Order: sequence, then C-alpha cells, then structure tokens
Amino acid sequence: MRFLWTILFAFAFTLCFGQNQKATDTTDAWLTVNNFDDSYRGENEIRIGFWNLENLFHPSDDSLKNDDSFTPSGNNHFNWYKYNEKLKNLSKVVTAVGGWEPIEIMGFCEVENKQVVEDLIYNTPLKETNYEIIHVESPDNRGIDVALIYNRDKIKIDTFKAITVDFLEPDSRPTRDILHVEALFRKKKIHIFINHWPSRYGGHLVTVPKRNRAADILRTHVDSIFRSEPNANIAILGDFNDHPNDESMLEHLRAKTDTANLPDTALYNMMWPKMGSEGTHKYQGHWGILDQIVISGNLLHGTNGFKTSPKNAVIFKAPFLLEEDRTHLGKKLNRTYIGMRYNGGYSDHLPILLDLQFLEKQAVK
Repeated sequence: MRFLWTILFAFAFTLCFGQNQKATDTTDAWLTVNNFDDSYRGENEIRIGFWNLENLFHPSDDSLKNDDSFTPSGNNHFNWYKYNEKLKNLSKVVTAVGGWEPIEIMGFCEVENKQVVEDLIYNTPLKETNYEIIHVESPDNRGIDVALIYNRDKIKIDTFKAITVDFLEPDSRPTRDILHVEALFRKKKIHIFINHWPSRYGGHLVTVPKRNRAADILRTHVDSIFRSEPNANIAILGDFNDHPNDESMLEHLRAKTDTANLPDTALYNMMWPKMGSEGTHKYQGHWGILDQIVISGNLLHGTNGFKTSPKNAVIFKAPFLLEEDRTHLGKKLNRTYIGMRYNGGYSDHLPILLDLQFLEKQAVK
C-alpha cells in the first residue's frame, strides 16, 4: 500500500510542482512560492484539509433537486465523460495534498450527494487508500452538501452530526448544514466543523445577515463544547463566502486576528496572516480568502495533545490548478466550467491545509 501511494503521489507531485512557472504580474508572485510540506508525517502528525469542489454533481437527474443544469440535457451538457474527467482531476489533487502519504482528514463542499463522494473515493486511484465518508443531506435548494473523508488507518470517528442553519426570515431559502465531526487520532479527540456558508449571490450587503446567522449558530455550538470540554481541540474549516476581516468572522464567530495573550478557549483565524498577500478564490481580478481555517487557542499553545502554528496553515496552489488570466492578467483558477463553456479544469477555489503535531506525553493524561 505504502509503495503504491508513493507512486501515485510522485506522479501527482510532478504534475503539481514540476514546472517552474513565473507569475505574470507582482500581484500573483505568491503563487510561485512553494511552501507545501510533502514530508512523511508518520504517527506523530496529521493533516486536515478542505476544498470547495465546485459543483460536483452526478449526471443523473434528481427530481428532488435543482440539478438540471448538470445533466447531459442541461445547459452545461454535463455528461458521463465530463463527470469522470472531473473525478479524475479531483482525485489527483486529493492525492497530491497528502504529500508522501494520504491526507488524514479532508472536508468538501459543493457535492450533490454521497454518491459523488463515493465515486471520487472508490472509483479513482484513491480507492487504494482506506478512506471512509461522512455525509449528511442538506436542505439546500441546489442540492449541494458538505462532506468529509478520513483515513481509517489513522483516524477513528467518535460521532458526527449535522447542524441546521435556520434563518429568522420566514421567506429565506434553506442553506447547507454545518457538519460537526468528533475525530480521534491515537485516542485524542479533535472537533472538526465543515462549513459552506450562504453565498453572496444577490449582493454582498443583502446576504450579510445570512452569513452572520451561520456564524452565530456555529459560535453557539463552539461555546457549548467549551462549557463541557474546557480543553477541547477545535478546528473550523470551510468556504465562508466572507473574508477574515468581514463581520461574520470578526464579530459573530469572534475569530481573533492576534495570537498575543490568546486564551485556550478563544478562536484564532489561521488565514489572517495571509490577508492581502494570498488567496483561495479570484473574483474580478482580485484574490480573496473565502476558504479559511479557524482553530481553538489551545491548538496554538499545545495544551491538549495537539500543537500547530500559523505557518502550518497552507493554501495549496499547484500550477495545474491555475491558468492564464487573459482578462485581468496574472493567473486565475482552472475551473471545470467558465459560465456554460466546458473548460475541463478543477475548481474555482484552492484547497487549504493544516498540519497538527501530536504531543504524545500530553496524550497519555
């Protein structure tokens, strides 16, 4: 198994970083800096990731969902060939983000159902890894959900649940659930929340209350955990459709931006140091950080079995995930579709990763 994974990763890594590409303008200079750690993690470290897969729909029509555009007869003419190409592309990235061994935990959003995640994990080279899937159907009108995969060779799951994001306005459309997973690594627990907050479609200001509401609901659950587990390890990942300096993150989730004097039970936004210099998503020529990792302070301090630092939060920016931006210059995301034109790429978001060191002496307490 390990030998086979080494071959798979070597192939993916060559595709990812085998090219020495130059950014076409200074705003994209960060894309040429390879800060990805591909070293073997072994039994004392785990990697957690998240990626918006951009409309991973099954070509079959589901009469209960608004998925018509992503069917063979729909506007995007999303047929079986395009579906299998999408799966192949996504599996290459999931292989690469792990480095020289499979990534231990990875969250996804914009998946139509459990079937598409099963096809990704079991019908591609990823089938050689002992991955298991956690997925719960969300009430979102488009039929897109969040999900999580984990490597059963290293991770055990204690429990999981879906958290409903209900809006106060009676005419509001339902949105995606938040997935809460209690994972165990060498018997030490970490709470993981996978998010895909309401989009900005319809206007940023109009949709702000929806994301604030999602943040409030998530914060309520975080506070509840801290009341019962004062030393809880918490990692919050997702596409928040807001930036680290937006009010949903600062005022409602209350994710801090400074590590100085940070309490163990405070939340810290690991993407804050990247503000203005990196991005996970490009809109109208500007990079922004919609995909974020927020953690409990004790993960920075190493007080309960795990330890990390801001440098261990990475935006995975393999060259093949990007292409020339002929409109705004520099690079842009290599997407599956550009409008309704098939582009054969990957996603309109970059994956994000976090490495956690396991502190064995503390774990035996």
